[in-house]
Formats: sequence, structure tokens, C-alpha cells
Amino acid sequence: MEWLAQLSPLSADISLLLVALSSLTSMISASMGIGGGTLLIMTMAQVMPAMALIPVHGMVQMGSNGGRMLMTLRHIERGALLAFIPGAVVGALVASLLLIRLPEGVLELAIAAFVLFTTWGPALPKRALGQLGTLVAGAVTTFLSSLVGASGPMVAAFIKQRSNNRQSTVATFAACMTFQHLTKAFVFGFAGFVFHEWLPLIGVMILSGVIGTWLGLRLLKRLSDNRFDLFFRLVLTALALRLVWLGAQRLLG
Repeated sequence: MEWLAQLSPLSADISLLLVALSSLTSMISASMGIGGGTLLIMTMAQVMPAMALIPVHGMVQMGSNGGRMLMTLRHIERGALLAFIPGAVVGALVASLLLIRLPEGVLELAIAAFVLFTTWGPALPKRALGQLGTLVAGAVTTFLSSLVGASGPMVAAFIKQRSNNRQSTVATFAACMTFQHLTKAFVFGFAGFVFHEWLPLIGVMILSGVIGTWLGLRLLKRLSDNRFDLFFRLVLTALALRLVWLGAQRLLG
């Protein structure tokens, strides 16, 4: 347990919990397409300093999604990814320059509304799902992610409307989130966050996440597209309703 105590400013028990949770949440994201990152940040928020939460979570998610991207390369919708990346860069640059904060609760409610609409509402117009629409989605979600770290459901809901099957949805979402979290590293580095004291924990959590991803992808192969679609919608809805609850609490004080 001594080496665990050296991983970060956190206690050995908390570090062990986060390492184990990284594997579990990566398995959830790989098999269900979404949900693991939100569960991880919800837990991390209970045990980590607020200033370290979003940057450390972002780096762990970059590693976890990167591993999933490499394991599913042949299923990535490359057109969506190539349009998403420039948008993510623009969104990160704007976030690094503004670093604004919206009123408590407003951002959470806006994200929840978008997720619920794209999950259960009518399909987005083809123009919105094209290259320009994907670029805009990359910019907007990256900007929001740098503020609250909760844009994953937005990206997932958008990608689901573009993808034709579960393998493509999981692979393309993982690729987009990898590059989105990579841009956040530059945003928080620019803002002065010091990563080095958290790097050992980040590294071990990424390794644990890769193991969870491998297990989750084995489970994904056993799901039909219809069952995956149902699970994906239900998980997105649960995450959106949680944001509604959180946003309403913050807005009402």
C-alpha cells in the first residue's frame, strides 16, 4: 500500500478506490457506449480538491478513450472525427481565453435539454449532422467540457445520430473524446494547473482503464444493435435527468 500513497496527494485508500473505479467505468463506457466518465467524475468530486478535479479527470479520460480508440480503429467514422478535431481546437482556444463561468445550474440544464432532445426527439437535420455541424459540435462541447467536465453525454448523443451501429458509435465517440480531452490538457496547462504531482495517479488510472476497456469491448460484441441502442438511450437519459436535478438545485440555491 505504500506505493499507492505515493501516487498523489490523496490517501492510499482513496487512490486504490479511484484506480479500481477507472477500470469499472471504462468497462461501462466500452460496453454501453457512455456513462463511465460521468460516474467517475461524480466519485472524484467527492474526494478530490475542486481545482484538480476537471484537469485530472480529463487526463484519465483521455487515456481511457485513447485505449478504446486504438482497440476499435477500424470502426471509427473518420469523416466525423476529421470534422470534430478542428472544432475541438477552436473550442479549447476560446475556453483558454475566456475561462468564464455561467450562472450556477444554467449550463447543466442546457446540456440536459440537448441530450434529451437528441436522444428522444426528432432526428437532427442532415445539414446539422454534416461536416460543418460536426465541427460546430466539436467546438461547443469542448468549450463546455473545459468549464464543467460534463459534455460527454452531448458528444455521445450527437455521434449516435451519425453512426449506424454500436461498434461505430463506441469507436467514434472514443476518438472524439480522446482529442477533446487532449485539448483540455493545453487549456489547463495554459491556466497554470500543475500536473506533475498527479501524474503517477493519472498513469495508473489510465492503465487500469485500458484493462476495463478490453473487458467492456468483449461484452459489446455480445450485444445486438437494438439492445445496445436501448441501453445507450436509457443511460443517456439517466445522465441527463441527473444534470436536471443538479442544475435545478444549483439554480434554486
